[in-house]
Amino acid sequence: MASQLQGTAFITGGASGIGKATAHVFAKNGISGLVLADVNMALLAETIAELRIQHPQIRLAALQLDVTDEGAVEAAVRETAEKFGGIDIGVNAAGISCRPAPSHDMELADWQRVIDINQTGLWICQRALIRQMLKQESRGAREGRGTIVNIASMYGVTAPPGAFGVGPYVASKHAVVGITKMDAKAYAKEGIRINAICPGWVNTPMISRSIESGALDSQFAMVPLGRPAVADEIANAILFLASPMSSYMCGAAMVVDGGLTA
Repeated sequence: MASQLQGTAFITGGASGIGKATAHVFAKNGISGLVLADVNMALLAETIAELRIQHPQIRLAALQLDVTDEGAVEAAVRETAEKFGGIDIGVNAAGISCRPAPSHDMELADWQRVIDINQTGLWICQRALIRQMLKQESRGAREGRGTIVNIASMYGVTAPPGAFGVGPYVASKHAVVGITKMDAKAYAKEGIRINAICPGWVNTPMISRSIESGALDSQFAMVPLGRPAVADEIANAILFLASPMSSYMCGAAMVVDGGLTA
């Protein structure tokens, strides 16, 4: 088995999409412990069951978690560290899209829900992971005390056509990049590497209906590679950022979008 990774990974949004794909890729590449957290416990149980069948050697745990609940996040990270002996990798993949609407027609509640989950929730998770990693011994210059990968978006470094009407999503993903860069600089000296990945269009449950209906065909036509990514293509890039292969990357916002924003 490949061994790009060692130790335990804590993944939010682990029940489906990029979070689920990341769990499977990590399992194939040497991780010994996986803790998946998600609000959807039924879907999370299915993902854990798949992993148990395919990777019986890995220690697994599932946690129902609302990333906007500060106390629950702190407890989840603490419980993981106690049971698994620490957290070596954190992947903050929990996130939502929004109801499309131009700003002048958007309700504050629609804006706030996306910001609460994608921006504030991610920061709460990152803070809890940093607090835990600061308690851990360094494993050397390349691995340090731990690594965090945040899931942003290509719309964290650019913006979609105005007609998309996804202002809260774009704002939240720009914030993810900013949070990543700020804390990456603040904690690099402590042996904690933090980076973000900025995926383009990915065939996940979030947009699968739009893909099936053909509503996004015009967008895919603008992608130089001519198609959306599949989730494991993004997960493989996350593997790179989570492993010592990227040991000199810190505060990066790595775009993986098929060349759309090149």
